[in-house]
Amino acid sequence: MTSGTKIILLFFLFFVSSLSGFSQTPAYDILIKGGHVIDPKNKVNGIMDVAIAGNKIAQVAKNIPAAQGKQVIDATGLYVTPGIIDIHGHVFAGTSQEGGLSDGFSSLPPDGFTFRVGVTTIVDAGGPGAHSFAKFKKNIIDNSQTRVLAFLNISSAGMVGDEYSEYQQDMKYFDPALAAKTAKEYKDYIVGIKVAHFHKPDFIAVDRALEAGKLADIPVMIDFGGSKPRLSIEDLFMKRLRPGDIFTHTYGQILETKESIVDLETNKLKPFVLAARKRGVIFDVGHGGGSFTYSQALPATQQGFYPETISTDLHTGSMNGAMKDMLSVMSKFMALKMDLQSVITASTWAAAKAIKHQELGHMTVGAVADVAILNLRKGKFGFYDVARYKSEGTEKLECEMTIKDGKVVYDLNARAIPLPPKSHH
Repeated sequence: MTSGTKIILLFFLFFVSSLSGFSQTPAYDILIKGGHVIDPKNKVNGIMDVAIAGNKIAQVAKNIPAAQGKQVIDATGLYVTPGIIDIHGHVFAGTSQEGGLSDGFSSLPPDGFTFRVGVTTIVDAGGPGAHSFAKFKKNIIDNSQTRVLAFLNISSAGMVGDEYSEYQQDMKYFDPALAAKTAKEYKDYIVGIKVAHFHKPDFIAVDRALEAGKLADIPVMIDFGGSKPRLSIEDLFMKRLRPGDIFTHTYGQILETKESIVDLETNKLKPFVLAARKRGVIFDVGHGGGSFTYSQALPATQQGFYPETISTDLHTGSMNGAMKDMLSVMSKFMALKMDLQSVITASTWAAAKAIKHQELGHMTVGAVADVAILNLRKGKFGFYDVARYKSEGTEKLECEMTIKDGKVVYDLNARAIPLPPKSHH
């Protein structure tokens, strides 16, 4: 045998052994097979497999061989989406008697309310202020499996006490420079500035929040209204909010103190609302315990005015009421004829863009492996609003599995769990 033939033979044997080695060592830690993938950023909407290696998305393609996954999860008949992002919750849980939504009993620990509904990222909407953010980070962000981000309250005290407390009404706490300094110091966690619960007929709280937002170059989330006489939302939308600022509680109706987006005499969406959307104002749900009514949502959505972002406004006053959880709010919008793709977009990629965390909310190869596997149940389901009026729907989303950072963190039906070993008796 010539030396050339020997080299070719050795190369061939090496090639065959490397092939067999390749087939024996799975390339992926988790392989999700046969699910209907909806990944709005990448315009994927169809049956695909999703492969995860370490904590990253490694491949999204049709028919990835099952042998390439160490753990194979059958998602046939289910929807596979990016991990859900709830941009308006209250998770600054604590035991301070007067804390309210800031280190008190009205907020909730995130991990108990996120993974079971496919949420991998939740944003606290204004619980902490500049003086309490370090505590929020230490107690909540650093001790939660859920990815927790925050809108920093323009009040340096945050949402201490009830919404009429001096901490949320007295201008001495509203320091734009301090808020901006804190936002820059914790820029990995603070996504914007929040203004809420201001009950004087004056734009000063909004204006100071906007000033902080400009100084830190981050958006502002506005929970608006609450004063007599009430302030003009046209003024807010057209003269004050910048493109990318977020108006939350879009479908709320507390007419005495807050102007609504739908004129109840004509049942028509006010024209400046559409103009505000064209200007780039983001309209968020923020359902909560008092901020979603069918008297607003039905006419608005019938005129095509659906939200950019779907969120819960999760707290003790909403979790067992009309709101319940993120998937319940998403299903409620499907009952309002918002299509599934749009509902997923508003809860993933649009939410990631709104909080300027575009590394989240999609399943691009190389992206962090946050994935929700959802079952779309068919049947007869009831939903109700904060005024206790009912609507009915035929579809309801339910979470089968949640994967965060490449690890299964919630598994409703033990899809990732092996059967017990067979007994030898």
